[in-house]
Amino acid sequence: MRNRLSHRLLGVYGALFLIFIYAPIVMVVTLSFNANPVNMMIWSGFTVDWYWTILGYPTELNEETLYVESTGQLLAAVKNSLTVASVTTTVSTVLGTMTALALYRYRFRAQRFYQGLLYMPMVMPDIVLGIALLVFFIGIGMSLGLLSIIVGHCTFLISYVFVVVSARLAGMDSTLEQASADLGANEWVTFRRITLPQILPGIVGGALLAFIISMDDLVITYFIAGVDSTTLPVFIYGMLRRGVKPEIAAIATLMLSFSFIIASLGLYLRYRR
Repeated sequence: MRNRLSHRLLGVYGALFLIFIYAPIVMVVTLSFNANPVNMMIWSGFTVDWYWTILGYPTELNEETLYVESTGQLLAAVKNSLTVASVTTTVSTVLGTMTALALYRYRFRAQRFYQGLLYMPMVMPDIVLGIALLVFFIGIGMSLGLLSIIVGHCTFLISYVFVVVSARLAGMDSTLEQASADLGANEWVTFRRITLPQILPGIVGGALLAFIISMDDLVITYFIAGVDSTTLPVFIYGMLRRGVKPEIAAIATLMLSFSFIIASLGLYLRYRR
């Protein structure tokens, strides 16, 4: 009897928890198809016009209530986000993978301390890291722009790649490397034919995770972005200051779909055996 009651309570708790987490997301996606241009909380019918609006195409609903003032600004923000995410992902993946390999192969006294430093950017509050980066860039006289955003993102995304690749290295069969060395292969051949194929899913998974985090970052980017380097999250935040409109819900839905696809692919590669 007690077991049944415990299972029921656990089921109710799980259902309430999922509702609490996913109800706001479902609401945003639903309201992005709402035909009401004035009060998006009042359902007035189904429409996809807001998705055409953010692409700059005129519709019956947005002829007088167009909220996205310039499609060019939106596309520029998307371009900036993709540029930053691509460069940051490349740099973070290379440095994070190299660091993971170094700590996996070599042992030294300050190794645990060094690993702790690598975990720090992941647990540090974003607002603290954003302020610290802003003060640092101003202190060295570096102008704020795409370069400052890329450097700022690399400071914490390297840690994410390091963690993912390190987990993959922990489950790697090291005897294959030893066998390759015994058969006369040098270190480069062993890495290219033995080590890299085994850790490649972790590298790709870490890269995809870094890409999506860079695309979605707002707090840190807000502090270190320049005037002409607005990214998509910062652009959406600026739109929210003037009220919540259906166009914002449509942009958020597209970002959610894109993030879900990339994150799912990254997690699949992360846990693939």
